[in-house]
Amino acid sequence: METLEDIEKEIRSCKRCELHKTKKNYVPGSGNPKAKIVFVGEAPGREEDLKGEPFVGAAGKFLNDVLSKVGIKREDVFICNVLKCRPPNNRDPSPEEVAVCGNYLIRQLEVIKPDMIVCLGRISANYLFDHFKLAFTKISSVQGKVFEVDSWNKKIKIVPVYHPAAVLYKPNLKDEYEKTFQKLFSQKRGQQTLLDYGFIKFENNQN
Repeated sequence: METLEDIEKEIRSCKRCELHKTKKNYVPGSGNPKAKIVFVGEAPGREEDLKGEPFVGAAGKFLNDVLSKVGIKREDVFICNVLKCRPPNNRDPSPEEVAVCGNYLIRQLEVIKPDMIVCLGRISANYLFDHFKLAFTKISSVQGKVFEVDSWNKKIKIVPVYHPAAVLYKPNLKDEYEKTFQKLFSQKRGQQTLLDYGFIKFENNQN
């Protein structure tokens, strides 16, 4: 049976596209291998490329802050990107890069089998909507909405939200963004569950 370590080892020797020539580090993803929630961005940025970890720059710090406000710790979830190498100058991933690298993401998801996938931004949402045969229009139209699909012999939730970097670029989106996370991951006093759907549990949640 394939493991995340098997996939990471393959990623770290990947030469399927030209990005391996310009990247400093591969960024496979990090977090809980048994996570109930997986967050998927589009591609590593400069800080991620330097450190080999996803979401460690300004956008990552903002995401950490938003998650903290709803009681989620990064070690409880798994965070990764569609691309595992940084595109030069932080340009958008090309369709060809997404096509060859996206397979790693799908294999990671099949190992983890999360209950929820949060798509951070339009490129992630577009790719995963296509994979799960959902109709994607634009991120502003689907942001914060919950889509349910059948996979891994269970119902899973697909939730597209703005990429945290987009919120930093357009601060007027911040209130909407934080309210979306509050709606999705609102805490219930006296319980150990997050989400109004009640299927995600954190053993160490004390709220």
